[in-house]
Formats: sequence, C-alpha cells, structure tokens
Amino acid sequence: MHFLRTILFAAVGAISALSSLSVQAATTTTYAATKYPIVLVHGFLGFKDVLGVDYFYQVPDALRKNGAKVYVAAVSEVNASSVRGEQLLQQMKQWAAADGVKKFNLIGHSQGGPTSRYVAGVAPELVASVTTMAGPTVMTDAQAAESNITAFVANYASMVKFAGSFVAWISGHQDLPQDASALNLQTELADFARRFPAGLPARYCGQGANLVNGIYYFSATGQGVKTNAWDVSDLAMQQTSEPSDGAVIACAAHLGKVIRDDYPWNHIDEMNHVFGLIGKGAPDPVQFYVSQANRLKLLGR
Repeated sequence: MHFLRTILFAAVGAISALSSLSVQAATTTTYAATKYPIVLVHGFLGFKDVLGVDYFYQVPDALRKNGAKVYVAAVSEVNASSVRGEQLLQQMKQWAAADGVKKFNLIGHSQGGPTSRYVAGVAPELVASVTTMAGPTVMTDAQAAESNITAFVANYASMVKFAGSFVAWISGHQDLPQDASALNLQTELADFARRFPAGLPARYCGQGANLVNGIYYFSATGQGVKTNAWDVSDLAMQQTSEPSDGAVIACAAHLGKVIRDDYPWNHIDEMNHVFGLIGKGAPDPVQFYVSQANRLKLLGR
C-alpha cells in the first residue's frame, strides 16, 4: 500500500465522480447465483462508490447480471482492520435482519482482506466464505522496511487522515472515523495470525486450508507493477525485491486455496480501475469476481 498510490487513487476517485455513472444491469444468467449474498469490501483509502462509480469498477453490476445478490460495504478509509471489521459486521447484521440473510460470502481487496478475516474470526456464524484479492496476511521486517507506507503514516499522519476524510466526504460517508495512528499493518497482521489463523499457510508462500469450521477460504493476487502507460495509477506502483502487484507482496497474500498469485495486474487493476485500463492481453478482472462467485455457487455457498 504505497502512499503515492493512495493519493493518486483518491484523486482518481474524485474525477470518477464527475465523469462516469454506473448502470444497473438486469439479471441475464444464474452463473453467479450463490446461495448466500456476496459482500464486496474495499481496501485502504477506498470507498463503496463515488456518485455511482464503484471502487470495484463494474463488478457489482456484472455479478448481479449473472444472478448474484450483492452488498457493498462502506468502512473507514483510514483505520485499523479491526475497526473496519466491526463496521462491516454491523452492516452485515443490519442486512441480515432486513433481508433474512443467514450468511455472507465476503470478498475483500487489499485491506478489505484482513477486514473480512476479522469478521470471520469474531462472527463465524455469519460467514460462508472469505475471498481475498491482494489481501496481506503477513508482513516480514524486510517487507516492512521496503515499503514506505509505515514511515509515511508515522511521519505524516495528519495528511493521511485528511486524505481518508476527503474520500469519505466525496463518497457520502463522512461519518466514518479516520485514524491514521491505528495503521500499523505489520503488528496487526501478526496479531491476526494468532487470533484468526484460519486459512493461513503453515509455511511462507504455501497454501492454507480451504475449509475451516464451515468457512471456505480463497485468495488471489497479481504480479504486475507497471501495466498500462495510460493508467495514472501505474505511477504509484512500487517495484519490490519480491514479486508483487506494486503494493502487496504476492507470497504475503496467500490465504486458504490460492486461486492464482501471478495475474498480470497491479494493485489497482485488481478491482478494474482506473476505468478498466489494464495491460494488453491481460484477463478481465471483472470476470475473476464472476468466476469466483460461480466457484462458490458450485460449493453450495
């Protein structure tokens, strides 16, 4: 999670609000018609939508078009995963009460991954599956030293908090608390490994258990960094010593069954932004989410 990426993506979110509107799609197939609804969970400095433009660009409509019931979470842009997880849990309880839903399939990008794992750990009765896209599960000392986000948050916490507040405001969720001082991802991931070990690999870069206590765990990530010269978000992607998507180390994003950890996408491509600008010949990120819904459907989830 690179700071420059953060600021650029916040700006892109604002531009998106002025230049595009998503269109709801009518259901045409049952390919993605999971038993339990899907919940999409955004990452650090992300948003539910900005004036109809989704963080998961075009993904909710594609899922609904293929028969899925979809909720999109709105959690703090800048805060600890545990705080975000509590916010997500409260929304899930509200949806369950209003719509008679028993369980949910959580799909989280970036910090949306540990946010989803938190809910699976504290309220497993509400979770059918957890799928993470570039959701970090571990951060070694070497990885923490290589990434500049920890130092920047520590040195410029007020600026990071302002960025989170700005994104919250333009997305209509200015009530969400922002707390840059709570962002210590390395410490939090180590804590989650003790508290919520389900799906974690026994060895670095391995695969974890696919099914734990009735909850399916899946993960995927990319290994692209600079993928499209026309995509402004490429400027924010960081080259690292280990293969990564420009923000999260591929091996450090393994959880449960690893669908694939070498998609030719960078961290922003993974949720189909900016406006679907991906590398030439790269697979469609939207189709990943639709295919994952089908995989969950076939598992009775």
